[in-house]
Amino acid sequence: MTTPVSRGRHNRKKKRTVRRRLPMRYLLPSLLLVALLAMLMLRGYVHSEILADHRVQPPAPTTQVPDKVLEGGPVIDARAEGEEATTLRIPDHKIVLTFDDGPDPVWTPRVLDELKEHDAHGVFFVTGTMASRYPDLVKRMVDEGHEVGLHTFNHPDLSFQSTSRIDWELSQNQLVLAGAAGIRTSLFRPPYSSFSDAMDNKSWPVTQYIGSRGYLTVVNNTDSEDWKRPGVHAIIKRATPKHGNGAIILMHDSGGDRSQTVAALGRFLPEMQERGYEFTNLTSALGAPSAHTPVTGLALWKGKAFVGAVKISENVTSVLVVGLAAIGVLVMVRFGLMLLLSFLHARKVRRRNFRWGEPFTRPVSVLVPAYNERECIEATVRSLVASDYPIEVIVIDDGSTDGTADLVEAMWIPNVRVVRQRNAGKPAALNNGIAHARYDIVVMMDGDTVFEPSTVRELVQPFADPKVGAVAGNAKVGNRDSLIGAWQHIEYVMG
Repeated sequence: MTTPVSRGRHNRKKKRTVRRRLPMRYLLPSLLLVALLAMLMLRGYVHSEILADHRVQPPAPTTQVPDKVLEGGPVIDARAEGEEATTLRIPDHKIVLTFDDGPDPVWTPRVLDELKEHDAHGVFFVTGTMASRYPDLVKRMVDEGHEVGLHTFNHPDLSFQSTSRIDWELSQNQLVLAGAAGIRTSLFRPPYSSFSDAMDNKSWPVTQYIGSRGYLTVVNNTDSEDWKRPGVHAIIKRATPKHGNGAIILMHDSGGDRSQTVAALGRFLPEMQERGYEFTNLTSALGAPSAHTPVTGLALWKGKAFVGAVKISENVTSVLVVGLAAIGVLVMVRFGLMLLLSFLHARKVRRRNFRWGEPFTRPVSVLVPAYNERECIEATVRSLVASDYPIEVIVIDDGSTDGTADLVEAMWIPNVRVVRQRNAGKPAALNNGIAHARYDIVVMMDGDTVFEPSTVRELVQPFADPKVGAVAGNAKVGNRDSLIGAWQHIEYVMG
C-alpha cells in the first residue's frame, strides 16, 4: 500500500518540477524567436509588404471642391478651422523643385550632388518606408538646406483610407523624420496627386482633413513626367515654366531608374539660372517660416529607436537571406550527394550474391523513450517482444502523467523493463536508457512505432561488416490516408 502512495507523491512533485523548469528551458529560444519574428515583421512593414495598399481612385465629380481650389495655386492651405481653404502660387522667376518617393540609395545622392553643384534647393517628399531605411540621406537633405515633406509612410491612395489610417501614415512618417534628422515638417503631398484642378469629391475631404492636422498640401503646376523616362530633352521641356512664371515642378528621385532625371538636372539648373530663375525652398519662395520644427525629448528618442530598429532588422534579415541562400546551396549539394551515394549503395546491396557477412546473432537492447504514450505504448512493446531476434526492451518513461509506465509494468512481459525519470526530454531519456542497457548494440525507437518481427534482425545484420558503425532505419507512416499522416509521410521521406 505504501508504494502507490509514494509513487503518487513523486508524480505530483514531478509535475511541479515540469512547470518550474520548462519556462526557464524555453525562455531564451522563445525570446529569440519573438525577436526574429518582430524583425521580419518590421522589415515587411518598411518594404511595403505589410499594410501596403496599391489601389488608385479613379476620377470623381468635383462638385464639393471650392472653385478657389480648382482654379487656384498648387499650395493648398486648409489649416484654419471654420474658414475657407486658400491657395498660394509661387512668385515669378522662382522655381520650387520637388522630388517624390525617395530617398533612394542610388539616385537621391546624385540628385543632391547636382543641386549642391549649382547652389540650388528644393523639397523632398519622402515616404516613411524609404526614409526609415536610408535615414542618412534625409539628414543630408536637411543639412544641405533642403526642405523635407511627408509623402505618407506606405504610399497608399488616401481616398480609400480611414482617418485613423491617415493619422497613422502621417505620424509614422513624422516618427521617421524625427529619428533621421531630428525634425518635424508641416509640408504634405498626397500620393498620386497632380494639379489642384484635379481635386475631386474623393480627394478633397482628405485634403481638408490633412489641413485640420496642421499641414500645407503641396501639389504641383508643372509636371516633368520624368517617371515616364521620355528622354532628357523632353523632361527639360516639360519642366520649363512659361513666360517667367513661378512653378512647383514635380520630379522623382526614387521609384526606378532616374538617370534621365539626374542628367536633365545637370542641364536644366544652369540654363534656368541664366534666365534669372532662383531654385529655392517652398517656404522661402512664399516668404513663410521654415516648414521644419526641431524635435526634442521623448519624441526624438522614439524616432531614433524606430530608425535604429529598422537598421538592425535590415542587417539581421540580410544576414538571414545570405545564410538561407548558403543553406539552400548546401541542401542541394547534399541532395545530389545523397542521390549519387544511394544509387551506388542500391547497386551494391542489390547484387545477387551480396551479404553483409555471416549472420549476426548478438543480442541487442531496444530503447523506447516515452512521454504520455499510453495510447500507443502497448502495441509498440508487443510488436517488439514478437521479434524473431534476441532482444531486451527498456521503456524509459520521461515523466509521463498518463500512466504510461504503469501500463507497461502491468503487462508483466519478460525482458521488458521500465526506467522512470523526471521529464527531461527525449535525448536525456535515450542517454538514461543507454546507461541501463545490458548489451553494447542499442536500437532506438519511438514510443508510437510498431516493428515487424524481422525488423530488429534486419537492422543489426549490417554490423556483421566490421566497417559498419551505425545503421539508420526508414520509418514509415501507417495512417497515410489522413491529411496529417500524409504530411508526416512526406516529412519522413525527406528526412
